[in-house]
Formats: sequence, C-alpha cells, structure tokens
Amino acid sequence: MSTATEHLDRVHTNPTSNARIRERIAVTTEAARRANSYIANAPHRPIAPSADAIAGLDVFRRPLQDAPIAAREVLAELDAFGSPATVVQNHGRYFGFVNGGVEPAAAGAAILATAWDQNPGLAAASPAAAVIDEVAASWVLDLLDMPEGTVATFTSGATLANFTGIVAARDALLARAGWNVNERGIFGAPRIRVIVGDEVHASALKSLRMAGFGPGEVERVPTDASGRVLASEFPTDTDALTLVLLQAGNVNTGGSDPFAQIIPGVRERGGWVHVDGAFGLWAAASSARRHLVEGVQLADSWATDAHKWLNAPYDSGIIIVREDADLRRAMKIEAPYVRTDEPRPLIHLTPHMSQRARGVETWALLAALGRDGVAALIDRTSDLAADFASRLVEGGAELLAPVVLNQALIAFGDDATTDAVITAVQAEGTMWAGGTVWHGRHAMRISVSDAATTGDDVAASASAMLRVWDGLRD
Repeated sequence: MSTATEHLDRVHTNPTSNARIRERIAVTTEAARRANSYIANAPHRPIAPSADAIAGLDVFRRPLQDAPIAAREVLAELDAFGSPATVVQNHGRYFGFVNGGVEPAAAGAAILATAWDQNPGLAAASPAAAVIDEVAASWVLDLLDMPEGTVATFTSGATLANFTGIVAARDALLARAGWNVNERGIFGAPRIRVIVGDEVHASALKSLRMAGFGPGEVERVPTDASGRVLASEFPTDTDALTLVLLQAGNVNTGGSDPFAQIIPGVRERGGWVHVDGAFGLWAAASSARRHLVEGVQLADSWATDAHKWLNAPYDSGIIIVREDADLRRAMKIEAPYVRTDEPRPLIHLTPHMSQRARGVETWALLAALGRDGVAALIDRTSDLAADFASRLVEGGAELLAPVVLNQALIAFGDDATTDAVITAVQAEGTMWAGGTVWHGRHAMRISVSDAATTGDDVAASASAMLRVWDGLRD
C-alpha cells in the first residue's frame, strides 16, 4: 500500500506545494499523537487543572514575535502548557454546565471535517458538507418527531439558535400584521408582546435583547417548584402580535413547561411559540421520557444543542422552524455572488455566511448511535442523575427539586457550607460540579451529560463529595 507522500509525488509536480502538503501531513500526524496522549492520560489527573498549570498559561501572554515559528514547535508549546491547564470533560466525572463529552465517532468526524476545510453555506462550495448537513438535520427532526415540512440546520450554539428562532418569529408576526421588516426595519413597527416563564434561561433573554426586545418589557409568568410555567397563571388574552418563549429542560431542574396546555391557545389566537430546548428537547427521543415534553411539537420554532446531551463537539447548536418560508424571510441574504437556485442554501437559514461544516459531527454520532443509542443515552444519564441524588441524600445532603432528567440540585446545609463544599470538591479533583442559586438557596448543580459516565463514576464522585463535606464539618 502506498503512503500519502508517495501518492503525493505521483499527482503533484509543484515542489513548493508538495513541501507544504508534506508539512501539513507531518503536523497533523503529530497533533494526533499528542491528542491520543492527552486522552490516555486525562483519566489519571484531577478534573480541574492545578494552580501551577494555570500559572503556566502566562507563557502565552507575550507580544507577537516578528519571525515565523515552525508549526511543530507551536504545537509542542500548545500541548506542553495548554493541555495541563484544561478541565477534563471527556472521562465521565465532569458534571458542570450541562456540558457533554464527545462521542468517539463525532470526535473522529471533527478531525476529518477539519482536514476537508469546507464551507457549506452554498452547496456549490461543498456538495458533501451540504448534503451531510441536510441528512443530519432530517435525522434530528425524525428523532424529535417534528411536524412534516419542518426545517432545521446547525448554528454555532444554542444561543444563536434561540436568536435565529426569535428573529424568525418577530419578522413573521410583523409580516402577518402588514409590516415588512426587510424593507422598513423594526423602528416604528407594531409592538410585539413577549411572554416568558419566571425561570427563562439567560440565553433566551440575551437572544431577545439582540432581536430588539427590551428585558424590561418582557412579561413573566410564575413557575412551580420545578421551574415549570404554571398553566393556570398563563395569560389567556394573547393575540396575533404575541411571542411566547417556553422551555424544555430547566437548566437547574430539567423540568419542562406544560406545552400541551399552553401552546394550542396561543397559536389559535395567532401568536408564535418558541421553545428553548437546549438539552431538554432530547427527552422526545426517549420512549420512556417523551411524556415529559408532551405537546412540544405543537410550537412554531425550537432551539436545541447537539454538544450538550448528544455529545457532539462544541459549536453544534440547532435551529428548527415549522415553516421554511418564515425562516428564510428572516435569514435570507441577497448579493450577486451568492445567487443560487439550490433548494436548501444554508446562508438563507441562519445568520452565518461562511461557516464550518458543523453538521458532519452530528451526522457521525447519530449514524454511530442510531435511534436506540440516542434513547439509551438519554435514559442512562437520567437514571445516573437519580442515582447520584439518591446517594447524596442517603449521606445527609438535601435534594432541592425532584430529579426529572439529568439534573440534580443539592444543598449541603446552609448557603455558606454549600459554597464551601463546592469549592472544596472542585479542588479535590475526583469530579467537578458547579454552583447555582435556586429559589433563594445556594446549591450544587449536578448535570450528568457525558456519555462516558458510568455507575462507578457516580459512586466515586458521590463518595468524594460526602467525604469532602465530612471534612469541612470536622
């Protein structure tokens, strides 16, 4: 079998081009070796980096030099000082921020897609990336049981997916009222009423602000002990200029709003419902848990994320809109050099023009897992979160809200003690979880989102937390 460089010699005659390609192959090979070493050694170090490793990052804080540095030397420096200062998120004991790990097929696909260096904004620029994005998006719609004709694609994250859905909603509602945003902008436009739950996520509020809706003008509806909107308190006087934001998966409890009780009335009166489902929307992919998001498919738009619970790499948000025309109205871009008759040009579906072929990674993980594998991931991590909470409660900790999906909220006595436990646990190194505030109480938020997490990881992590707590009480 011929090597890559032997093949290169047969097809290329430009010595400069050949040398550059050989360098790229050598650096890519070296990067793979260092990445493999990182993966192999990460389970044997604390989850959080040491103080010395963080201090070592000062090596990067220097003026840019004049002369070039060899690529392999740059890579060696990056590995020597960057790798030790990372937080280990891919080995089953990281429970912070609803951050999943990376599924192996997705990790491999990211490497290949980087080598491809494709821009799928137009299919003409990358037929492969455009088709893979289309297929991956269709698989997502199928898994979530979305309505026929719904359109989806990938964004740089759930925040941008929320923003895209909210802008599509704004422009659609105004268009129905006879106001063309593309011609007249939003100054002087009819006022849109915006309604959210009290536990709306900061990402959704940020997206509203970027779309021109002031946070002070947003109406809030009370929520229950799990952060779910109280349907009995939801306004019944919405109209055709109303935008409602609901939530699938409260970031602290995993609870989802009562979609089936709220959405039909809003839509019957002409309003638009957008669902922020960064992680909780994936409950729809599990036959055992889809009842938790019953009625979510009745909405007009949805935002979710493949990097959280599905374990794609970061930069894998997903926007879903019921009507293709509503999405294109808001996102379409006109310029002579991007005119196209392609049926699904990505530049008309999100704010991105040039964009990474991010759908490749989600395609790879879905192809590897299949429908059953995705459901098993949702069910297993949810069961592990319940087991985690049970172990801590048996050890004397307090569970502040029922475990619904993969989130557990834990207090270790008063606020000061809980904060001290969180700080000490992060320093101890067995696992990592962060803090939050829930209904006035300081809490540790445990998110079981990494596909690599096992029952042994949960047992070891819970034991470490209780041990640290005991040490603080001595």
